[in-house]
Amino acid sequence: MKRSRVNEIMAEAEEMILEFGFRLPPFAWWSPAEFRARLPQAQRVVDAQMGWDITDYGQGDFDALGLFLFTLRNGDLRDLQAGHGMAYAEKLLISRKDQISPMHTHVIKAEDIINRGGALLAVELYGSDAQGAFDETAGGVVMCDGVPRRFAPGEVLNLRPGESVTLRPGDWHAFWGEGGDVLIGEVSTVNDDRTDNIFRDPIGRFSQIEEDAEPRHLLVSDYDRFLS
Repeated sequence: MKRSRVNEIMAEAEEMILEFGFRLPPFAWWSPAEFRARLPQAQRVVDAQMGWDITDYGQGDFDALGLFLFTLRNGDLRDLQAGHGMAYAEKLLISRKDQISPMHTHVIKAEDIINRGGALLAVELYGSDAQGAFDETAGGVVMCDGVPRRFAPGEVLNLRPGESVTLRPGDWHAFWGEGGDVLIGEVSTVNDDRTDNIFRDPIGRFSQIEEDAEPRHLLVSDYDRFLS
C-alpha cells in the first residue's frame, strides 16, 4: 500500500469514529516525531502493539480485501498464562461495504465482535477439524449476546448495531459490512497479531508500505522501523 493511501484511510476512519461519538486515546494523535520524543514514557504502547493498524493483507486491494483497526489497549500474555492481571484487549475496527476480512481463526485469542453502529456486520462461520484446521463441512456453536446459537458450515450471521458474537479459538470466521460501512468493537483476551492470526489462505497479516508521503501517524507495523 502507498503511504498516501494509508493516510487517506486514517482520515476517513477519524471522521467515521467521530460520527459515532467515539474518541481515540491521546497517543492516537501523536506525529512520528512526537512518538519518538515520548518513547521513554510510551514503551508500553509499542510493546503491546497499541495504535493504528491498516492492512490489505499484502494483496494490494484494500477496498476489496482489507480492514482498519485501532488497538486501544492490550494486556500481557504472561498475565493470561498466570490466570490473573491484564489478560484482555480492546480494538476498534471499520469494515467498509463488501470489504472482506478473510477467513481466519486464532490459537489463543477469544473475542467478542460487536456491531457498534452503521450497517449490518456479516460474519461467515465454519468449524474446525480435530486438529483445529479449517473444515468446510464443520459447523458449531457460538454465543450471540449470551445466547447459544448453532451455525451450519458457511452460515452468515448478520449482526445489527448493538449485537455481538463470541468467537473462540477454532471458530473460523470472515466478516464484512453488509449494505454499508460498519463500526466494530472487539473485546478479547490478550492479542498478538504477529503470531495469532491463522488464515485459511496463504496471505499476510500486515501490508508492505510504499513510502510516497510522510506518515500521518505511525502504524503498529511501523514501530520497529521508525522508533528503533
